[in-house]
Amino acid sequence: MTKWVYMFREGNADMRNLLGGKGANLAEMTNLGLPIPQGFTVTTEACTNYYENGEQVSDEIRQQIFAALGKLEQLQGKTFGDVGDPLLVSVRSGARASMPGMMDTILNLGLNDEAVEGFARKTGNPRFAYDSYRRFIQMYSDVVMEVPKSFFEKIIDEVKEEKGVHYDTELTVEDLKVLVGRFKAVYKEAMGGEEFPQEPREQLMGAVQAVFRSWDNPRAIVYRRMNDIPGDWGTAVNVQAMVFGNMGDTSGTGVAFTRNPSTGEKGIYGEYLINAQGEDVVAGVRTPQPITKLEEDMPECYAEFMELAMKLEEHYRDMQDMEFTIQEGKLYFLQTRNGKRTAPAALRIACELVDEGKITEEEAVLRIEAKSLDQLLHPTFDAGALKAGKVIGSALPASPGAAAGKVYFTADEAKLAHERGERVVLVRLETSPEDIEGMHAAEGILTARGGMTSHAAVVARGMGTCCVSGCGEIKMNEDERYFELGGETVKEGDYISLDGTTGRIYLGDIRTKEAEIGGNFQRIMDWADKYRRMQVRTNADTPADTKKAVELGAEGIGLCRTEHMFFEPERIPKIRKMILSDTPEAREAALSELIPFQKGDFKAMYEALEGRPMTVRYLDPPLHEFVPTSPEDIEALAAEMGLSADEVREKCDDLHEFNPMMGHRGCRLPVTYPEIARMQTRAVMEAAIEVKAEQGYDIVPEIMIPLVGEKKELKFVKDIVVETAEKVKEEKGSDIAYHIGTMIEIPRAALLADEIAEEAEFFSFGTNDLTQMTFGFSRDDAGKFLDAYYKAKIYESDPFARLDLNGVGQLVEMAAEKGRKMRPGIKLGICGEHGGDPSSVEFCQKVGLDYVSCSPYRVPIARLAAAQAAINHEKTA
Repeated sequence: MTKWVYMFREGNADMRNLLGGKGANLAEMTNLGLPIPQGFTVTTEACTNYYENGEQVSDEIRQQIFAALGKLEQLQGKTFGDVGDPLLVSVRSGARASMPGMMDTILNLGLNDEAVEGFARKTGNPRFAYDSYRRFIQMYSDVVMEVPKSFFEKIIDEVKEEKGVHYDTELTVEDLKVLVGRFKAVYKEAMGGEEFPQEPREQLMGAVQAVFRSWDNPRAIVYRRMNDIPGDWGTAVNVQAMVFGNMGDTSGTGVAFTRNPSTGEKGIYGEYLINAQGEDVVAGVRTPQPITKLEEDMPECYAEFMELAMKLEEHYRDMQDMEFTIQEGKLYFLQTRNGKRTAPAALRIACELVDEGKITEEEAVLRIEAKSLDQLLHPTFDAGALKAGKVIGSALPASPGAAAGKVYFTADEAKLAHERGERVVLVRLETSPEDIEGMHAAEGILTARGGMTSHAAVVARGMGTCCVSGCGEIKMNEDERYFELGGETVKEGDYISLDGTTGRIYLGDIRTKEAEIGGNFQRIMDWADKYRRMQVRTNADTPADTKKAVELGAEGIGLCRTEHMFFEPERIPKIRKMILSDTPEAREAALSELIPFQKGDFKAMYEALEGRPMTVRYLDPPLHEFVPTSPEDIEALAAEMGLSADEVREKCDDLHEFNPMMGHRGCRLPVTYPEIARMQTRAVMEAAIEVKAEQGYDIVPEIMIPLVGEKKELKFVKDIVVETAEKVKEEKGSDIAYHIGTMIEIPRAALLADEIAEEAEFFSFGTNDLTQMTFGFSRDDAGKFLDAYYKAKIYESDPFARLDLNGVGQLVEMAAEKGRKMRPGIKLGICGEHGGDPSSVEFCQKVGLDYVSCSPYRVPIARLAAAQAAINHEKTA
């Protein structure tokens, strides 16, 4: 019989895949002897079974849950459902990978109309008992039965207003009884006359199913897609005896880190609330106190907490994020996990843990989430512009960095504005997990409520998004779309600027400047370069991009898209003349005017590379992309070529293609117009020979013929290139070497890679087009239907962002094997945008590619990902 449920004492930290991160850590803390409210974990496999079973919990799993509940009753000395002294439990999610706020939690489960009275008598604290019950009704209704929590929040606000109080804690026991009655009425109305469930076991199974169900809620699906978490992992469910932070002034709850999650500074960092439950801290309903104040309020609890927090960091050898509750002076740990942190904090913590002798350099490299380095490369405020900025308020610096954008008040509006190309600042009373897409779209986030460990703060830090939280002075009017702060009225669409490092809020759009990196970043990058096996190149088409990429550690250019060099105002008319010319001689004459421009760009890029290699891809897009469309441009070109506007318009119309992605482009252009390849070869070779002579760099041009699907096709173009290259060498008296290869971006090329390798000296996998051709849809249009595919669980991620290992990956692996078999030592690389995606880089390591190439700002990400892939490969080899 499969074991679906484990008591905490039966597990350990190594069982993360089965028990989820939270369950494994609760088991480990139990083994360490920490004060943990006991309980049990329903495994991730049970979640998978739930979905396989038509979203039903099987009888076998149900029986094991109730058997574990019986063991918990014995441990606690209380009975679940007892009306005199009931055992109450919390039900929480716990996936393998930390997903803060994405799934659901229910507290105080086990209360009903009778038990709440017995609970009040037993504790001698009726106010606490009814506070717990109203919380349970609200959470159960929201999470299990999907009755919007806003219904309940509105009632709370109404009662507080009637009583003339500001905080929930000021409501009396009679007020709370009124809330309970009104909450139950809301539930009954929403559920079509069905009363709030009174049977505790029914409540428990409803909660377990709700947590399983939350694995596939929209925000969790979005979060998984953003963080490369597979959908088939499932979530565990942790059922834990309740401890109560809302029993009065000797009780409380909090969240704390063993190091600062924003800066990485060593030392306890966190917040807590007296007389509160956990969701109060995370939701930001009340602004909490710093953890240091706990030393004044409850010195013995503080001393114990500090000792155990340090013990946990020592045990896990990483910064810990801990939730704790104090019940009438007694401390309990509810969970611990490796804390989410900003990229600067991650670098500092990793380096300091190495210096403290707690981890190795390899472990430090593995500790940094490669994608998070993107945070370090974004702009900060220009100091001069900042001095002139008008400060209208300040609050908590929850996630560092700078952001300026237009104000929007809802996640949906923020997302739509971002899709229109606007820079967005999302302004909310408080964020909730449902806001995830709007938060992802925003440059920055500003909240009126919540502390440094609120939902907004934690999620923003994980995304690397600037966040200022807990701005209590702000007066929000969400209905009329404006807020007031510092004497200013800011309407939707107005610009504000946020400094997530200082917490200041500025009126207007403040200019930014590029980020400066060094110190710990350089140490981690040096370690990454020490352990990685693959080279990292960049995709660059201009000298400026080349220079930036080299600064960020690029070891050459893996893709220079030459067509990007033709779109500047003084160049586009010349390429248009070539396209619309009727004879080879006229085309050659037009192309000869382009050689100085193309050669000049190549020279500047070779100089910026300082001897590093550059792979030059010859003209790739269909010619219609270059022709004029506006009447003014058509008339200007007609005048220059001595043609009528109608003749030019007719020629342009003739170039229109029904499916340009599969049309007259790539190597098909020089097959039709050999003079194009001759011009580009001359520009490349002359530039390389001249820079080699002038600068002394050892340059070996790499010429890449795109969109090849047939060996004879490649040979045809290659012969033109070789003839021209040899002619240039003879003219210049040079013996420079050069290589000719191809881009594998058509499935047929992968299938016939051994034949193509007879002519190609290197392969570069163009995974953008290879993905399009393999899937049969365009990356420009896929956004119109991919959301439906995610919802239907057909795809989990965008195949243009994360390499499809099963299909496209299989073609890459096959082509690599065939290419090596025909030409041992053939150089293999990848130059699609997948080259900067960590999971795709890991695949490239597995296949044995020589290099990956990506956009300049993703070079550090690729360097770190390549090192992580190499270290992990060594572990499993």
